[in-house]
Amino acid sequence: MVEGNQVAEYRISLRKGENVKTISVIIPAHNEEQYVRRCIRSIRKAEKDSGGRAEVIVVCNRCTDRTAEIAEKLGAKVILNEDRCIAKVRNAGISAASGEIIVTIDCDNRMTKGTLKEIADLIETGRYIGGGAPMRFERYSLPLFLNDWMCRIGFAATGLYCGIFWAEKATFQAIGGFAEKKAMEDIATAKALRAYGRKTGKRYTVLRKNFMINSTRKYDDLGDWLYFRLMLKNAGAFLKAAAGNRSELDHLYDELFYDYNG
Repeated sequence: MVEGNQVAEYRISLRKGENVKTISVIIPAHNEEQYVRRCIRSIRKAEKDSGGRAEVIVVCNRCTDRTAEIAEKLGAKVILNEDRCIAKVRNAGISAASGEIIVTIDCDNRMTKGTLKEIADLIETGRYIGGGAPMRFERYSLPLFLNDWMCRIGFAATGLYCGIFWAEKATFQAIGGFAEKKAMEDIATAKALRAYGRKTGKRYTVLRKNFMINSTRKYDDLGDWLYFRLMLKNAGAFLKAAAGNRSELDHLYDELFYDYNG
């Protein structure tokens, strides 16, 4: 795996040049050889736009394909992980990160070119504990348009923006990292960041100028009405989980997330 001599630093002067902070981008990946290249390239475009360099860490989770090889060729640091919990995978990347600022993005997604600069600018103000990013699908259809607006309304109503997470590493350490749940860990983590921000007089926010380009690969494979069908088909599993029996729901999560891509 790639060691420290191949890890570049992203340097931005904060508070009128008094401090220099580094940033690490964490990418969890399970058999993502088809997507890891474009994800890393989107990060490289963002660092170029900002004038800096980023430490990119790909956390290869139970990978049996060429994900690690491709990531290393693109200058990423690769670490191996066997957990069946996306939060633990992200936390492994955070633990390995040398950057003072942490950004996370899933491997099949991409960031827009101004993302890293906007994150650094927001942290520089000292007003924000961290935040998320708006999401836009890489293509659209009627069901994807409906999904998009459901997400927009939900995020606007709760303020718990997810997608690309960003905060200082010390902040993630203070809240214990990502909430280690098999699903909905993003909402739980956003709540924890917001609560910690209130204690420290800072706000949880969202990027205004940039967004995450959300992959449609599952829709491409399984149909654009995928999540609407799943909600109807698995209503019983959700009710059982609410009553304390999560076995059926955990099986569904494994199928959709932890075993997807083989």
